[in-house]
Amino acid sequence: MTDHRPLGYWLKLVDSLISEQFASSLEEHGVTRRQWQLLNVLSRGPATGGELTAALAPFFGEVQAEDEPSSPSEHLAELVESGWIDEEGHTFSLTERGAVSLDRLTEIVDAMREESSSGISSDDYTITVRSLQKMAANLGWNPENPPADA
Repeated sequence: MTDHRPLGYWLKLVDSLISEQFASSLEEHGVTRRQWQLLNVLSRGPATGGELTAALAPFFGEVQAEDEPSSPSEHLAELVESGWIDEEGHTFSLTERGAVSLDRLTEIVDAMREESSSGISSDDYTITVRSLQKMAANLGWNPENPPADA
């Protein structure tokens, strides 16, 4: 039997399942999905608080877990306190400790991504991502200002 639910249903369901998996997998390392995303953006180089907020803007419109910070600045404060990022003025950068932690977390995230795409050919995965990018552009997304990697 084929399930004919609309695209929006599948997008929300998959995103919800990804969020649950991130929460359970990264929670034991004391990191939220949003903090991992911030670390990932900072791995490309220093950024201002405004740039980080813009990079993660699509993710802060979502319902957050009750115990999770509700703004990028709260997530950043926790990462500064942990010594994973430095703050100089309004610019943030990844510390050596943060880079090492990000490497370990990336291994966990890569394993989750591999598990979630099991049984999907690389061509099918590429087509799916390209189709979603095109749909996003059709709905007003600006590819010159993409969101952070999820």
